[in-house]
Amino acid sequence: MNENPGFQAGLSRPALNPPAILPFGDAICGAGSGLIRGGLGAYGGKIFGSGSEYVQSNISKYFSDPQYYFEVNDHYVRNKLKVILFPFLHKGHWTRITESIGGTLSYKPPINDINAPDLYIPFMAFATYVVLAGISLGLSGKFSPEALNWQFVKGMVGWISQALLLKISLLSLGGGEAPLLDMVAYAGYTFTGMCVAVIGRIMLSYAYYLIVVWICMCMAIFLVKTMKRTLFAGVRSFDSSKHHYFLLCIASVQFPLIFWLSNISGL
Repeated sequence: MNENPGFQAGLSRPALNPPAILPFGDAICGAGSGLIRGGLGAYGGKIFGSGSEYVQSNISKYFSDPQYYFEVNDHYVRNKLKVILFPFLHKGHWTRITESIGGTLSYKPPINDINAPDLYIPFMAFATYVVLAGISLGLSGKFSPEALNWQFVKGMVGWISQALLLKISLLSLGGGEAPLLDMVAYAGYTFTGMCVAVIGRIMLSYAYYLIVVWICMCMAIFLVKTMKRTLFAGVRSFDSSKHHYFLLCIASVQFPLIFWLSNISGL
């Protein structure tokens, strides 16, 4: 005889109810998980936000906005070429013009400031220099793809060397926060004079050396005035002898650099 009637055939087992979760405990768990998610989200957002601001600030500090350097027009290009090739005739100031944007001071673009650096003229001058080098090689019967490629490499080496010289000068004086593209632009202006020198070599071979000396003097004056009024003005320390030393070094380098670049010869 079965003594447990609850397990007799035909009878169902009574359902076992799980222990109920108190609403108060559920609220605590929900609040805790929400606090953790919110804290982690805020912390992560702070990390990524500060990292993004750091990257953007360093990019704007050292590289600036590339589009800024191409905001030019015909009027600016004509006047800038006059300043580069005839710097002693420039009667205006050499300092850059600032404007207030969003409560912060920034420099006006080249289209509104003749003293602002641009990359349009350096790139066009460099391309013209390579083309003129090819013409000179062809007229002398030394043209070959290898010879033209060598002139291209020489130009790039000269451009980079000039930019590094300007950057090292600023770093040595404690003013290394100038955008790198400023240095690239100022160094690239050398090729405007280079084009004149190569044209003189092609058309006026007997006056070539006089033209090169003239171009060297003009580029030296232009870079010295630009570095003195525009770039050295932002250095953190002032040492008159150091300034003069670096300015003299920059001016002196123009002579061997331009003579070397204007010497168009085959391999």
